[in-house]
Amino acid sequence: MAAQAGGSRGSSRLEIFAAARGGSTGSGVSAGDAEAPPLDVLRQDSLYRDATRPAHGHHGQESWMRTLRLGFQCVGILHADLGTSPLYVYQNTFKYGIKHPDDILGVLSLIIYSFLLFTMVKIVFIALRANDDGDGGTFALYSLISRYAKVCLIPNQQAEDELVTGYNDHAKPSATLRRAQWMKSLLEKKAAKIAIFFLTIFATALALSDCVLNPSISVLSAVNGLKLRAHHLTTGEVVWITVGILVVFFAVQSFGTDKIGYTFAPVVVVWLLLISGIGIYDTVKYDVGVLRAFNPKYIIDYFRRNKKEGWVQLGEILLTFTGTEALFADLGYFSIKSIQLSSTFVLLPSVLCTYVGQAAYLRKHMEKEFIQNAFFNSVPRPLFWPIFVLAILTSVIGCQAMVSCAFATMSHLQTLSCFPRIKILHTSRRYSGQLYSPEVNFVLCLLSCVITLSFRTTGFIVKAHEICVILVMVITTILMTVVMLLVWKVNIWWIVAFFVVFMSTETVYLSAVLYKFAHGPYMPLAMSAVLMAIMATWHYVHVKRYKFELEHTVAPGKAKQLLERRDLKRVPGVGLFYTELVQGIPPIFPHLIGKIPTVHAVIVFVSVKHLPVPHVDVSERFLFRQVEPRECMVFRCVARYGYRDTLEMADGFVGTLVEYLQYYVRDLNLYSTAAPEALPRMGSCPSVRAESFSSWDRRPSGHGIYAEEMLTPIQSFSELTMHPVGMSSRLPQFQTTKMSLQEMLKIEEDQKLIQREVDNGVVYILGETEVVAKPHSNLLKKVVVNYIFNFLRKNSRKGEKMLSIPRRKLLKVGITYEI
Repeated sequence: MAAQAGGSRGSSRLEIFAAARGGSTGSGVSAGDAEAPPLDVLRQDSLYRDATRPAHGHHGQESWMRTLRLGFQCVGILHADLGTSPLYVYQNTFKYGIKHPDDILGVLSLIIYSFLLFTMVKIVFIALRANDDGDGGTFALYSLISRYAKVCLIPNQQAEDELVTGYNDHAKPSATLRRAQWMKSLLEKKAAKIAIFFLTIFATALALSDCVLNPSISVLSAVNGLKLRAHHLTTGEVVWITVGILVVFFAVQSFGTDKIGYTFAPVVVVWLLLISGIGIYDTVKYDVGVLRAFNPKYIIDYFRRNKKEGWVQLGEILLTFTGTEALFADLGYFSIKSIQLSSTFVLLPSVLCTYVGQAAYLRKHMEKEFIQNAFFNSVPRPLFWPIFVLAILTSVIGCQAMVSCAFATMSHLQTLSCFPRIKILHTSRRYSGQLYSPEVNFVLCLLSCVITLSFRTTGFIVKAHEICVILVMVITTILMTVVMLLVWKVNIWWIVAFFVVFMSTETVYLSAVLYKFAHGPYMPLAMSAVLMAIMATWHYVHVKRYKFELEHTVAPGKAKQLLERRDLKRVPGVGLFYTELVQGIPPIFPHLIGKIPTVHAVIVFVSVKHLPVPHVDVSERFLFRQVEPRECMVFRCVARYGYRDTLEMADGFVGTLVEYLQYYVRDLNLYSTAAPEALPRMGSCPSVRAESFSSWDRRPSGHGIYAEEMLTPIQSFSELTMHPVGMSSRLPQFQTTKMSLQEMLKIEEDQKLIQREVDNGVVYILGETEVVAKPHSNLLKKVVVNYIFNFLRKNSRKGEKMLSIPRRKLLKVGITYEI
């Protein structure tokens, strides 16, 4: 190990660096000074980040090559959905006929400016900037907010989490800092926490419902064009053709987004080029005058003529930008530059040319038979079959954006403990955000086929589609406004302008959709209600269970008594005791010792914790703490992951954990030999430490923080002494202390002991926790906890499968909690 290598250089004395007590810290600060600023935390943050952050050097050429490569995939994955909207926008908007020729110009003007405002301005150029370190979507916004305000309902926040690279990178000037502090205090109230959580899961449930509806409407709209050349086809036959295409589409999802994007991107590029060319051809052939629609006065004239009917038709016009939410949600699959470039130079001109061309065709063909299938009617006869085949392919590909969104959303839900455990696979070694879930894929396929067979036409599905789209956009606007107030360094008047412009326009669209919703359909909200019930139930019980364990943690004195029991037998090997609790020893441990008074020679309580950041570097992953008495070799460990990180296989995880544990044991002995005066103090930040990993067993305020109370990344204080070059400039506040050979041998002995027990075998201990409601609980709570939650738990993936634990090394301990 690294520590052993460092200690075998033939020297009887080892020079290390120990932190000198700084005058700014103040030795007289007591543990009760809750208002003292966390100066030492900031200092350690800087130290650890500078010392341990890996170098990331990217050449400009490589970056642009990657951007172009991802931009090409964007066309195949994200833009197909928006690129197939012209198949059904006009035919649904004018389903009752065209009353006035200028109504076409009014609708075209609405389409142009709606697409520019919502797709390009809001999503492509604003929302993509509100990403969570390269991740987008509703849950990414929620994660970003939860890093700057304690809105998470699970009380597992730790002060050390803020030291993770990328956790809190937005420095603010004084004016925006005051505004952010006001917003933070508002969000941290209980009512605000619950409200923002329910807004998030509501938007997520709507987006998942939209993922079910989108494939049905896109493919069915394309297949309907076949009736223009095959008049003998019945509606039933068209429906079954659509179902067959959907089954094939979902069957190829297991190949991964990366391969699907490269395979289908050329098809979508040809499609966009062809429809834009046809749009230009129709404009020149039928009516160049439709270009007047770029004058927004035709919108005013349209509403003046049609009044209430024009307002109601806004529901169909918003179909123009369906799929826009996927641009934001699927950001983790691509990059901001790639989406912006492909949207601006490929998607925008192609789609606008198509809408303009169809408007020119309809100006000369206002009869109802031409309005139905307006897109295929406007295609020149020789190009019909090539366009039809491309329409089918592009519609299928267009579904990919929403399906990819569903996979990413489910991954987010699980890491934030809002959904039962399901299998998530990473399909690309190059891009970690590209995911696949067989369970989600199967359910989407089943529901899409059922909806297609049930409704048979696009009209009813379109109405269901509309309400999902507009509600998600409204909630996104609200969350983005919160991010601007809390995180961004933006002038308040820009924020006000953003909120007023987008909330007012989206409210108008929402009112039109809700007016039609009074006459049906209720299906999307019914699906969303079921999904919300599942999310809320799972998260509620998870929070209650965590609080129960937190209230019943084993006190340090009791833990010492348990480990010093005379009848307690120690067996060879390492026992990894998995628990969700990060603040102490869980109550299941004394339950185990009470039933079987036997423990392993080395015990590590492991808490796998997901932070509200996309990724956590391996050098910042582990936090350790030793449990007294030290000779018992019992440790607590928090393994921190981002919501995009993949959990390693069990053997790989143990190897990494043991390596970090060796570093910790080395530092533990090194710092125990140093005088308390030479060690860094954290007395200036007791309010932060109250929730920290080290708060379980505090030292008296008059003493320094010992090694077991410190963070231990891969490059710790003592390891940095292996590279003395340049250390005087990087660590000016450190002084040299000496260590005897006997103390060095003690470090080596402890490390060899751990390695020997690892070689003897590792046993994974999982708590099989059953949660029930207390006997005096109300009926609703009993139904939710005893029946709904336990049904979901029994039908979700087991913990050992999620952690990839081999069965032959697994030990389960059963316990029941009454919450």
